[in-house]
Amino acid sequence: MRDYTKIEAWKLVDDLTVAVYERTRSFPKVEMYGLTSQLRRASYSVPANIVEGSSRESKKDYLHFLHIARGSLSETQYFIHLAARLNYLPLTEAEALRGQTKQVFACLHGLIKAVEKEAGKLAKLVATVTSLFVIGLAHWSSGQLSVVS
Repeated sequence: MRDYTKIEAWKLVDDLTVAVYERTRSFPKVEMYGLTSQLRRASYSVPANIVEGSSRESKKDYLHFLHIARGSLSETQYFIHLAARLNYLPLTEAEALRGQTKQVFACLHGLIKAVEKEAGKLAKLVATVTSLFVIGLAHWSSGQLSVVS
C-alpha cells in the first residue's frame, strides 16, 4: 500500500478540489443540484480514485483507478469551461482553474507512465522467475528420471 499523501498528483488535485469548492460557492442556487454538484463531484473523484488505487495490491488495479481519475479530471475541465461560458465563473477564476487542471493532467500523466513502467518491469521479473523455476524443475525432473532408470 502506498502513502497517497506523498503522491504529487494527489497533492495538486487536492488543492484543485478545494479551489473548486471555494469557486462554486457563488454559483446560482438553482445550480446546487446541477452544475455545482457535478463540478464538485468530478473534482473530488480525482483524488479519491488516486487514494483508492494506491491502496490496491496490483499495479493493474492501481492503473485502473488512475485512468478513472484521469477521466474525472477531463470532466472537471469541461465543467469549468461550461461554468465560464454561463458566466458563473469570472474569466480570471476560470483561467486559474484551467491552469491547475493542466498541471494536474501533466503530473497524473507522469504517474500513470511511471506505474505502467513498474508494471512492465514486474511482469518481466515474474516471467523470468517463472521461467527459471520451470527450467530448474525440468532439470530436477530429468535428474530424478535418470536416477530411477
